Amino acid sequence: MSQELQVSPTAIPGLLVVRMPVHGDVRGWFRENWQRAKMTTLGLPDFGPVQHSVAYNRERGVTRGIHAEPWDKFVSVVAGRAFGAWVDLRDGETFGQVHTQELDEHTAVFVPRGVGNSYQTLAPDTVYSYLVNAHWSPDAQYTHLNLADPTAAVPWPVPLSEAVISDKDRGHPQLADLDPVTARRVLLLGGSGQLGKALRTVYPRARVLSRHDLDLADPSAVRDLDLTDVDTVLNAAAFTAVDDAETADGRRTAFAVNATSVAALAAAAQRHGARLVHYSTDYVFDGTGGSGPEAAYLESDLPCPVSVYGASKAAGDAAVSTLPRHLLLRTSWVVGEGHNFVATMRRLAERGVSPAVVNDQQGRLTFADTLAQATAHLLADPSTRGTVNVTNSGEPGTWYDVARAVFQATGRDPADVTPVTTQEYAAGAGRPLAPRPATSVLDLGRLRGTGFAATDQWDALTDHLSGDSR
Repeated sequence: MSQELQVSPTAIPGLLVVRMPVHGDVRGWFRENWQRAKMTTLGLPDFGPVQHSVAYNRERGVTRGIHAEPWDKFVSVVAGRAFGAWVDLRDGETFGQVHTQELDEHTAVFVPRGVGNSYQTLAPDTVYSYLVNAHWSPDAQYTHLNLADPTAAVPWPVPLSEAVISDKDRGHPQLADLDPVTARRVLLLGGSGQLGKALRTVYPRARVLSRHDLDLADPSAVRDLDLTDVDTVLNAAAFTAVDDAETADGRRTAFAVNATSVAALAAAAQRHGARLVHYSTDYVFDGTGGSGPEAAYLESDLPCPVSVYGASKAAGDAAVSTLPRHLLLRTSWVVGEGHNFVATMRRLAERGVSPAVVNDQQGRLTFADTLAQATAHLLADPSTRGTVNVTNSGEPGTWYDVARAVFQATGRDPADVTPVTTQEYAAGAGRPLAPRPATSVLDLGRLRGTGFAATDQWDALTDHLSGDSR
């Protein structure tokens, strides 16, 4: 009776059929009905079930539905056999798409929120098992479809005229009369920053909370966020004043925003079953080099920050990493719309200034548009989770190399940029500076493995300076 565990897609996006190994002998059979590690590896979303319900059906032909519920659902049969019908009731191109499937002890189905589901027993004494990622409530809002809807035209094995159906289920509306289920929203924190602006372009319908709407230095305010209708939280907010973080007030603010409030946000996301996308930094490393090719940092390399900013970000990363549904995107040297190193160098070049720039810190630029596009790409596959390094690709360079490239692109002689060591630069800064990683190169192997090809940083820099950022 045993077989390989398989997870297969259907014509309805997100609706997955799971074929499960069943181990049987003279006593009966046994199966692992929900095996998180194995199933999520094969592509089942790590949807975080919080309630297990069981439904018993005495007769053949008992028919329930079609109900689109406000949660994700993993359905299997514990005893008997059933015919399942699913209709996509979500707003979008596949609205009205139908999938049917027989369920027995070998087969289960993952049903995403907004997909209508219905079950008809094919044998007496059939028992269904349901795992859901929200607690049942009498106040929950459902979308219903008539079992006999002519557009869906479900081929019921037992004719509905002979089936056992509740009066309520008989009275549901037709597909033509339904308002589609709206998608759960994307919530963006930090929408006014460089990355936030790029994410707003990729997610134009996202709900955006600015620093005026939410005080990120107040963990209690973050903890009380209502994420009821939120599917994904994009946390592009952070305290990034690296040098100010070394001061007494700055330390408190850095840890409040980057660590304590991030932990509160992770708890809120867990409570509401939302995915959390959090953006990390090369500053969580000491800059002596990672364990990847050519000393690049791998996702698996352990944090070892040398600055307060880096320590606060590492603490926030640790809190996010406890969530089943999280993406932690580690990046470096972000360049977008707003204040950044490239903008400063262009301004100095245009004003005729000849700056001294450090030549012993090595890394890659990350253009905000690239990071935003990578975010959307990674979120499109619900099985992608954990830490992913995201920067632009290409030959690494130093800040001095970047400055020279900016000067050349603006018509200035690159020789007008003077190379200095980090120590020499700090000595002339006039204020204490936080330590910087000497090596910030992040390995991009996992990102490439997902099918995302980041643009070469030097090509992207040229495009950015010409007004075509990517």
